[in-house]
Amino acid sequence: MNDRFLRACRREPLERPPVWFMRQAGRYMPQYRALREKHSLLELCRHPELAVEVTLQPLDVLDVDAAILFSDLLLPFTPMGLDLDFVRGEGPAISNPIKSASDVDRLVRFESRESLAHVLESIRLLRRALADRVPLIGFGGAPFTLASYAIEGGPSRDYLRTKSLMYNQPAAWHRLCELFADVIGDYLLAQIEAGAQAVQIFDSWIGALSVVDYREFAHPHTKRIFDRLAGSGVPAIHFGVGTTALLADMADAGGDVIGVDWRQPLDAAWSAIGTNRGIQGNLDPTTLFGPEDRVLAAADDILRRAGGRPGHIFNLGHGVLPTTPIERLQALVAHVKRS
Repeated sequence: MNDRFLRACRREPLERPPVWFMRQAGRYMPQYRALREKHSLLELCRHPELAVEVTLQPLDVLDVDAAILFSDLLLPFTPMGLDLDFVRGEGPAISNPIKSASDVDRLVRFESRESLAHVLESIRLLRRALADRVPLIGFGGAPFTLASYAIEGGPSRDYLRTKSLMYNQPAAWHRLCELFADVIGDYLLAQIEAGAQAVQIFDSWIGALSVVDYREFAHPHTKRIFDRLAGSGVPAIHFGVGTTALLADMADAGGDVIGVDWRQPLDAAWSAIGTNRGIQGNLDPTTLFGPEDRVLAAADDILRRAGGRPGHIFNLGHGVLPTTPIERLQALVAHVKRS
């Protein structure tokens, strides 16, 4: 088995870092677009045979060192009582967003092994299909990001509704985030039981918070998830965007590996995180739209800053963008493997 990714999570010495990409299965691939012409995003997530097909698509095309389950952060919303759909060209939409404490109290605490059984079946099928070719990563959303989606009703630029509830109804906010922490903790443990060999917690919107607000409104709930995972025996990655000021506190909240975006050099980010944690990142996804020599030079800079230290996982600073040229990703993977 190619276990390079898992060994890097454990900060074992390696001759080169493993490489994989967030959103490595997605719209930049013709095979994926062909499936999307026939099926909605939710259909791809809810039918295990389709989720398996999409998850496997990048492995032959890119030859990466890990597979990540094709799913969506917001799948837990439906069994919780939040009406989730995906609007073409706009993203997720929740038709009954949370507006008050009473809306928080109507949410349902569900059993992942029943309500999200299709996700767990996808994991079991993937482990058989992968046949230990590369490790399989499961994932879930962090409480702040999930709460923000639930309150905003979809994507947001200013998080005004989220922060208004957070500041004006703090007790309701903490009940909401505690519920998300418990639901996601259970969900990730169920993924591990089904065969996920590592898990990643995405806090994609956490960069909207100041350090002070992070410590009060997010840190305790994210830590609650990592505390639940502590005895699972699998590595956990903690990833956020716009987190330059938050990295030390994110590391304190938990994670064997901290994922970092491109907004500061990798070595500076690693110093903030601490050498007792691994690091994942951190090429700017838009770099892949430049000429190949520029892409490879940017990769070399990241590798130089990592300095061959154990615990570096090469990745982008966020997900692969929909129109990314496949040949750039292929060249990047081959280059990192030659490093």
